[in-house]
Amino acid sequence: MRLAGRLAWSSTVAAVALVVLLGLPRLSTSRALAIWVVLAAALVLVALVRHSHAHDGQEPALRFEDALRRRKPATSQPEELLRMDREIVLGVADADHAHRQLLPLLRTVAAARLAGRHGVELERRPETARSLLGEDVWELLRPDRPEPEDRHGPGIPRERIAAVIERVEAL
Repeated sequence: MRLAGRLAWSSTVAAVALVVLLGLPRLSTSRALAIWVVLAAALVLVALVRHSHAHDGQEPALRFEDALRRRKPATSQPEELLRMDREIVLGVADADHAHRQLLPLLRTVAAARLAGRHGVELERRPETARSLLGEDVWELLRPDRPEPEDRHGPGIPRERIAAVIERVEAL
């Protein structure tokens, strides 16, 4: 039976019950109406529960639900690469972000490369690290680099960041 049929049946039963309740001489009208409201609500709930059980898994899924189920996030790039790209974009746009996030990240990469390939610790042997990195790269990656004068100004140009990355990769 369809939902509309079940609800029509429930309404008919509830109407008959109301007539019977109002016809009882010892029952007040307010009490008869209260009983009827509870009965009508119970009948509607029973109809809805039966309808949901009858159609459990038989109805075809909606196109929207299908689209949600089939869609899986496809990342074409590794998460770390996306994070690095985001850091570079923010470092180009904002001097404070470049100073507090991007340059320490590049400094860590350079320190690992220097230690792994040349046995040089960036902070313990800064002169050797400076000579290996070159003046331009050292100026950006040195541990004692001062904060930018305009924290909200533009960050480091993308070309300069690319040059730093190329130099570190060449170590």
